[in-house]
Amino acid sequence: MKAFGLVGVFLAALLASACTESAGGQSAPAGRTATEGAPYVLAGTQVWTVPDPVSGRDYEVFVSLPASYESNTQRRYPVLYVTDADYAFPIIRQIARRVNLEGPVIEEFILIGLSYARGDDGRVSRNRDYTPTPNGPSSARDIVHGQGAAYQTYLKTHAIPFIESRFRADPARRVFLGHSYGGLLGAQILFTEPTLFRTYILGSPSFWFDQRHIMSMEADYARAHRDLSADVFMYVASYETPGDNTRNTRVDMVGGVQAMERVLRSRAYPGLQIRSIILDNEDHLTVAPVGFTRALMAVLPAER
Repeated sequence: MKAFGLVGVFLAALLASACTESAGGQSAPAGRTATEGAPYVLAGTQVWTVPDPVSGRDYEVFVSLPASYESNTQRRYPVLYVTDADYAFPIIRQIARRVNLEGPVIEEFILIGLSYARGDDGRVSRNRDYTPTPNGPSSARDIVHGQGAAYQTYLKTHAIPFIESRFRADPARRVFLGHSYGGLLGAQILFTEPTLFRTYILGSPSFWFDQRHIMSMEADYARAHRDLSADVFMYVASYETPGDNTRNTRVDMVGGVQAMERVLRSRAYPGLQIRSIILDNEDHLTVAPVGFTRALMAVLPAER
């Protein structure tokens, strides 16, 4: 396997992220000359509003199509849906391009960024939409939690149908990627409606939330089912566990991932593939670009 220079990937991705944030995620109009001092725009992307009629909220989805999309008109592509799109969408887009510079490593895919409700800041939107119960941590008791089931329904009935009606998406190859609370949301979907996605990338997942409520959801699923047909890839940072390093957390997220993997393996589900990795010398914030890279290489390997 090649060495890819993850530091270079990280720096390129951060540059793309900064550019997108300054431009509000909008794509550049074709042929327009940039105005001096104008925000840099992430060209070749699209932003669509997909309302949720139940909550009355307007959500944005970001779209990036693969390089061969226009020329290969008969091909349907796997689709990767990523939460927290405001930062994750440009990073993943750049990673997928960069690691393929010297030949195919990651299969081409349609990238869909699931952004926050319009008018909400990220903290409000993600605390509400990515969590399974209203019992948020004491540090965030002033923010609504626990509407993850409603957001899951929105994804199933509005966001995903919107994408699959407009782009050549392969419904059998949907990939979910979520980090932190996004990973918690992915686990919630996995244990309540696993066929909504084929592959689940759970990055530094917040399994600690509400006294590890997600483990109760897993147990409920196991009591009612003999199989779990899914490909699950989890990553977590080595510093995401209590210890002496000042970047360590007070919550044992490493132990949470390990416990989840042990339990799922013990179920012996014939249709489940599960893998996890602990990434050294990273914390909850720095691990995302490296975790994204390792996950994409694992779940969407290009044909050699």
